[in-house]
Amino acid sequence: MEFKECFSLYDKKQKGKIDAKDLITVMRCLGTSPTFGEIERHLQVHKIGKSGELDFSVFLAMMHRQIQQEDPKNEILEALRMTDKQKKGYIQASELRAKLTMLGEKLTDKEVDELFKEAHVKANGTVNYEEFTKMVTLPPVDY
Repeated sequence: MEFKECFSLYDKKQKGKIDAKDLITVMRCLGTSPTFGEIERHLQVHKIGKSGELDFSVFLAMMHRQIQQEDPKNEILEALRMTDKQKKGYIQASELRAKLTMLGEKLTDKEVDELFKEAHVKANGTVNYEEFTKMVTLPPVDY
């Protein structure tokens, strides 16, 4: 229902179709995080040009594929496991801070401080990365 509602908001001509150029916006509005390259691949798979249109059934197929390939919990766990050379399940908080502030979507030191505080991580301690990953991938509280 949520997908149909969001799709309809971008169906400007009320023809049951959205413009391919709006695809990334619609998908992101629905909680996925496709890159421009992923959007291009979705369009190529369905033989839709960048200036083309797609109907709701094609959109659903693209969303399904995107959701399946996005698994933030496993992505985070894999990245942290690669850091854990001794395979003990822990990494240094300083190492985690470095990764969070230098790689990918970089966090500020203040954001990392807040995250560590919420996760009860001491700046000079170690982090059980499985527990940390569970905590940071919990859905937000809906008041």
